[in-house]
Amino acid sequence: MGTFLAIPDYRLRPSDKTIITFAERPAGMPVAVKAWTYPGRNYGHEFVYPKRDAVALAEANQTPVPSLPEELAVNETNPAITRSEIVVMSRAPLMAEEPAGQEVQIADAFEVTPNAGLPDQLPATGSSLPLIGLIGLLSMGTAAALRVAAVRAK
Repeated sequence: MGTFLAIPDYRLRPSDKTIITFAERPAGMPVAVKAWTYPGRNYGHEFVYPKRDAVALAEANQTPVPSLPEELAVNETNPAITRSEIVVMSRAPLMAEEPAGQEVQIADAFEVTPNAGLPDQLPATGSSLPLIGLIGLLSMGTAAALRVAAVRAK
């Protein structure tokens, strides 16, 4: 059990299974989980690493890695965090570590819009033909009801 800081990780198509993405690591290094997506959702969680780990991951994988300040990281000297620390972590200024070693704003390193690659307007594929059919059925039903009422009135 643990508390993890994450940023949104959007996918174009939802999957029917849980997707866990691992970051590439050099031989002999522990496995690093990059993102986790729940079944049926088109978004998941990309994990944010302490700056020291993020720099090493970015250099090894040649991709940007989200990072948080080292003083907020949970480590051997700070194994547990309190509710107030979670609030502080959620408001922490997140950055991204680039492979070349520079630190950039997280929005500059990652695509953060869920509508990437989608058109602004959906194509018009519906028609009013079902509505016309419904009006015809209602008209025939009304005519039949009036005919029955006229026969009973005689």
